[in-house]
Amino acid sequence: MKEKRVVKKAVYHIIVFVIGIIMIYPLIWMVMSSFKENSTIFSTAGSLIPEKFIVSNYSTGWKGFGKISFATFFKNSIFISVVATLGTVASSALVAYGFARFKFRGKSILFAVMLLSMMLPAQVLMIPQYLWYQKLGWVGSYMPLTVPYFFAIQGFFVYLISNFISGIPTELDEAAKIDGCSYAGIFTRIMLPLIKPALVTACIFSFMWRWDDFLSALLYVSKSSMYPVSLALKLFCDPGSSSDYGAMFAMATLSILPSILIFLFFQKYLVEGISTSGLKG
Repeated sequence: MKEKRVVKKAVYHIIVFVIGIIMIYPLIWMVMSSFKENSTIFSTAGSLIPEKFIVSNYSTGWKGFGKISFATFFKNSIFISVVATLGTVASSALVAYGFARFKFRGKSILFAVMLLSMMLPAQVLMIPQYLWYQKLGWVGSYMPLTVPYFFAIQGFFVYLISNFISGIPTELDEAAKIDGCSYAGIFTRIMLPLIKPALVTACIFSFMWRWDDFLSALLYVSKSSMYPVSLALKLFCDPGSSSDYGAMFAMATLSILPSILIFLFFQKYLVEGISTSGLKG
């Protein structure tokens, strides 16, 4: 019996290891290609290890385009991602608190509408949103990429935080009311500390989604100096002339570092926020 268990565990870990390697192979290939000469990236595509390691792709890519360094694109991405994430988490927490703790007419209908909004493809809303933002004069600025997120437009985070709050005993609210605490005080002093895992989870997902968002920036940002990283990477590919794939892979490698670091440092909160709800016994 012990030998069978050992064999099963060994087979299981081998299968998981192979699947893991297959999943991260494109990422490894991209990182390795960033150290290859531009002329050998695709001619030696079957070879993972570069014949000659070079780091000039990173310096070339960091210089950017038209006197705009890639540092500017990183600053733009950080600004958009941070502002949108703050707006998303703050507004989603407030709306989730209302759904989880208050009783009002039409609550079930509004909650159902919120769930339905999660099922709508983004492409369905693309044209109406663009026309709306154009009438507001927001096209060509960061407004469409940041302001709407202060109004809880992402139902997933509202649903996530609302479920987390629903798992917290209502006796805490009642005790706070007896002590003279207002609804705002209950939210800031009691709820926010208790739903920290859910808030961190929302921060991680929101930041990564905004950091990787290519389509929204393509629609609303026109000036190259305002490009985020996701949009600036395409500048390395020029169909009319030669493309600098080495520099593109180098900058793409740097662009994934924030997401990787955030996941590594906040993995504990990410798992806790998804797998638990409310207080632990």
